[in-house]
Amino acid sequence: MMTREDLKSIIEGLVFVSGSEGIDGKTLSEVLELDKETVLQLLEELVRDFKHAHRGLQIIEVGGSFQMTTKIEHAAYFERLASSPSQAGLSQAALETLAIIAYKQPITRAEIEEIRGVKCEKAIHTLMSKKLIQENGRAESTGRPILYGTTHEFMEHFGLKHMQDLPPIPMYTPDEEVEQEADLLFQKKQNKA
Repeated sequence: MMTREDLKSIIEGLVFVSGSEGIDGKTLSEVLELDKETVLQLLEELVRDFKHAHRGLQIIEVGGSFQMTTKIEHAAYFERLASSPSQAGLSQAALETLAIIAYKQPITRAEIEEIRGVKCEKAIHTLMSKKLIQENGRAESTGRPILYGTTHEFMEHFGLKHMQDLPPIPMYTPDEEVEQEADLLFQKKQNKA
């Protein structure tokens, strides 16, 4: 049986992976298979633990959802980090997002997330702030989502005269073939055992 500390550790991880959207008590309750009252008590303990340990992160409640954030009193340091020249590069997530936009533009955020399999709001924000991508209108689909495309700065940054100068997309093995190869590998391994 899990201890209270085990459960709080799991809740901390769940709040962390929920990102800026946060996670509500009902969802936590369902995931942990505990009643909502117990989950909320554990969350309160976790919030107190963060405060008493003088940690750089905190758990806050916003609109009924819990999210992990940095402390406002440390904002000046985060601003310095963000403006530091060493932060001029792009993260792997931003590079992947940029590649998808470059090859598939114009493209919506939902389409990018479908390709990457993860949320990309932060990566898009980073790319917009570095002026590598821009909004290119809205899609004609339901909700009229924003379409993203690359900018002139993108072309300058990567030394492209035309978008046709992008290298060809690497060939990949279709998912079905990968699954078949994996199945064969596991069958061989089981036969040897």
